[in-house]
Amino acid sequence: MDRIYVIQGDITKLNAEAIVNAANKELLPGGGVCGAIHRAAGPQLAQECSRIGYCPAGKAVITSGAKLKAAYVIHAVGPVWQGGNQSEKELLASTYRESLRLAVSKGIKTIAFPNISTGIYGFPKELAAGIAINEVKSFIDKNNSIQQVIFCCFDSDNYELYRKLLNE
Repeated sequence: MDRIYVIQGDITKLNAEAIVNAANKELLPGGGVCGAIHRAAGPQLAQECSRIGYCPAGKAVITSGAKLKAAYVIHAVGPVWQGGNQSEKELLASTYRESLRLAVSKGIKTIAFPNISTGIYGFPKELAAGIAINEVKSFIDKNNSIQQVIFCCFDSDNYELYRKLLNE
């Protein structure tokens, strides 16, 4: 697809209008990509998140990008993997759709996603990559306002998975 890209790197350094944070339900600075985004953005991001307070799995909320290059951070709460019988696939798909809907509502043209739920939340990487790619393709096929979606993979395993799946 000419509007979907995969890169390996640090999402906090990207020039996208919005980056997606793999957030926790309490929207607190955490570990992994969430901690990295909060550290790079500075304390203003945590203050904005604390005003929002909570976001359930499968949903997303938006804040400013604070000190990041990105104007916005979309905090998307993916599910914790519990074996696959607790609606994890549906919740992860919803997380991507909700993030894209928020982006469209703010007129965002470029958005970057991390690999939501595949770190400490334990979602199987290949399954998560397939869901992410399918949801993004389906959404942008019906919506021309988003011009560029970047899957920013921190680790080489996810990077190779996304490259393979995007080229199929």
